[in-house]
Amino acid sequence: MSEVRPPLPPFTLETAIKKVRAGEDAWNMRDPVKVAGAYTLDSVWRNRSEFVQGRNEIVAFLTRKWAKELDYHLIKELWGFHENRIAVRFQYEWHDASNNWFRSYGNEQWEFDEHGLMRRREASINDVAITESARKFFWPAGPRPANAPGLTELGM
Repeated sequence: MSEVRPPLPPFTLETAIKKVRAGEDAWNMRDPVKVAGAYTLDSVWRNRSEFVQGRNEIVAFLTRKWAKELDYHLIKELWGFHENRIAVRFQYEWHDASNNWFRSYGNEQWEFDEHGLMRRREASINDVAITESARKFFWPAGPRPANAPGLTELGM
């Protein structure tokens, strides 16, 4: 039996927004194994200049990522969608082990299989050094609260 991760394609505006928020919430939990469960077994990624394939490599990648990017807080926003594809813009804040803060800006292109699992993810990301006082994402660790503003509401 195949795994199923609703909402399923073809996406509507409502289901695409739900899919994006589910992805944001999962990444904000910073659990590589749980996040990898949303991808097909043979999912293909391009993340910056790194190429990843399959759940095992996704887990390894996310484990390295969150060991480096401390106090990670992410906001994703739907940019567009069509049938089984979603485009997302996002920003996240984090600091390194020396307490240098960054805001990372990016865009992702997602493609899903018929079971709602992501089979392709392409991410372009740029990091900008910020001061700690320039931070804008202040919720406790875990998913962004429902009443916390998104990127548009923050003027970002």
